[in-house]
Amino acid sequence: MDANPRIGVIGAGVMGAGIAQTTASAGLETLSYDISPEALEAARKEITSGRFGLDSGVERGKLTREQADAALARLRFSESLEEAANVDVVIECVPERLDLKLRVFRDLDRLAPAGTILASNSSGFPVAALSAATDRPERVIVWHWASPAPVMKLAEIVVTDGTDEKVTEKICELAGRCGKNPVVVRDNPMAWGYVANRVYRAMLEEAARVVDEGVATKEQINQLMVDCFRWPAGPYGMVEGATKGWKKK
Repeated sequence: MDANPRIGVIGAGVMGAGIAQTTASAGLETLSYDISPEALEAARKEITSGRFGLDSGVERGKLTREQADAALARLRFSESLEEAANVDVVIECVPERLDLKLRVFRDLDRLAPAGTILASNSSGFPVAALSAATDRPERVIVWHWASPAPVMKLAEIVVTDGTDEKVTEKICELAGRCGKNPVVVRDNPMAWGYVANRVYRAMLEEAARVVDEGVATKEQINQLMVDCFRWPAGPYGMVEGATKGWKKK
C-alpha cells in the first residue's frame, strides 16, 4: 500500500463529513461519497465553515490558511460508489442499520480492488457480521471515531482473530497520522458497542433513571458531568451533537 493511501469515505453525514475533513487535513487524498447531492453539499459547507470546520480552525490558530486550502484541494465529492471504492482504504459511515451496512459492504467488496481495506465507523455492530458479507474478511476492520471527528482523539480499532495484522497496523498508523490515539480491542459478537459505547450506554441508562426519579433535569446532569469530570459536553449534549451536528455558538 502506498505511503500516502487514498481514502474513500462512504456517507457524508455528521460523521462522514468530519472524517473526510480529518483525513484530508492529515495529507491524504480523500473522496467523500454520498447517494444524495444535497448531503454532499451540506458536508462541503460543514467542512469549510462549520463549527469545527477548516475556516474555524484557521480562526482559532489550529492551522494556517495555506494548510486549510491544501486540505480542501485534497478533498473531492462524488455520487459514484465505484469511484469511492477505487481507493486504498474505505471508511464506511452510513446510518447505523445493520442491513444497510451489510449491503454496503457487499457492494464495496465487489467494487474495491483486492488490496483495499474495508473499515467501518460503526458504533457497535460486530466486525464478524460485517466481514462475513465479504470475500475478504481478513481485510475488514472497525475504525470507530467520536464526534466531532476533527476534534476527538478516539480511535477504537476493533479486530477479530482473523483480522490481518498488517491491516490493523495500517489503520493504527493512519489513526495516529490523523491525530488520534489508536486503541485495539477485541470484537465480541454477543455485545453491542465495543468498549466506549458499552460504558457510555450504561451511563446514559443511569442518567435516565436520575431524570425519571425527579432528582435532576437533563440540563443539570450535563452541567454536573462537565464540571465534575471535565467532559467537553454532558451525556445528553453528546447524544445531540453526534446525531444533529455541532452548531456554532
